[in-house]
Amino acid sequence: MSDLAAFGGAPLFSSPLHVTRPNAGDKERFFGLVEESWERRWFTNDGVMVADLETRLADRLGVKHCITASSGTAAMELAIRALELAGSVIVPAFTFVSTAHMLHWAGIRPVFADIDPRNWALDPESCRKKIAPDVSAVIATHPFGMAADIEALQALCDKEGIPLLFDSAHAFGCTYQGKPIGGFGRAEIFSFHATKAFHTFEGGAITTNDDALAADLRSMRNFGFSGYDQVERAGTNAKMSEIHAAMGLTNLDAFDDILAASARCFQSYEQALRDIGGITMRLPNAADRSNHHYVAAETDSERLGVTRDQLLDLLGAEGVYARRYFYPGTHRSEPYRTLFPDAGASLPVTEALLKRIIQFPAGATVDGDDVRALGNLLRFIAAHAAEIAEALAQRD
Repeated sequence: MSDLAAFGGAPLFSSPLHVTRPNAGDKERFFGLVEESWERRWFTNDGVMVADLETRLADRLGVKHCITASSGTAAMELAIRALELAGSVIVPAFTFVSTAHMLHWAGIRPVFADIDPRNWALDPESCRKKIAPDVSAVIATHPFGMAADIEALQALCDKEGIPLLFDSAHAFGCTYQGKPIGGFGRAEIFSFHATKAFHTFEGGAITTNDDALAADLRSMRNFGFSGYDQVERAGTNAKMSEIHAAMGLTNLDAFDDILAASARCFQSYEQALRDIGGITMRLPNAADRSNHHYVAAETDSERLGVTRDQLLDLLGAEGVYARRYFYPGTHRSEPYRTLFPDAGASLPVTEALLKRIIQFPAGATVDGDDVRALGNLLRFIAAHAAEIAEALAQRD
């Protein structure tokens, strides 16, 4: 038992392993771009580098328009307001809480639908059951880069005459049926927060093939201006700065290398977790390309011998900061827990997954040696589960 820090030993990992440590491209390239911005004295307001980043992102994602924003949350709010959504909008409860928050702030009721156990994304059949006269849109998520059932969701929205949007925060660099995530639905919303596979320190974007929507979004992110001194609509300040774009251009230059390193880490996890009973790693659809930025798994406490939360505590004592991602579910976070206290009754797959999911440190910054050491630690825990569980019970 002394091998575990929780029972008196030294932590196994001297440098902590965190979920999604930020990627970074070439430092000299970044500071070179910063110096160019400095010399131009053009730091914001649709600068040269923002325009360059938008063009390159649109080309990479195969879409007509990429409109950057100051954050993914700001991008989501812009899309909600530009499409004049109202009434209620169907969203998954298994997603980051910001989508529901932006709807709530706009006076729109989030309606929580269940997820498909095959991809953890919004279940089209659950969505169909939630359709009501006041539903103005569906916003689906591609969790951990695993694409939602885009065709089925699009067919449902087409039948109902409502727009389909995608929260693609986890899915930059991923594909669906051979096409890059980014060009589906009415629009897709990306987060470029520092923890994402591709980031701009902080930032986000909306991608769309709709010319009119793109024009509205560009105006709305800049206070509603349509010209030098013409304001045509209510807007906000959601512009991306040049220094954020400089980081984006730097990381875009390095992104193929980042993808390769992330894939190596992912493959190391496939080997390390393969023979551990009670931990089932979620693998991407073999027909699609993944960014391999996330390693998520389901735990089975009966087979593993310890609960998911006990496992998190044990790993944390060793310097491995895994997470129970999207926990406790948007529907169990405020204000939705109070507003919709019975929402969980129609979300059985979501509820079950939230009790089992664990996300391990992964991505381009985690090397194979650390993954193999973590695998050995997990095997030790599984082999001594009864003894560990008894010790935890006595300690509690």
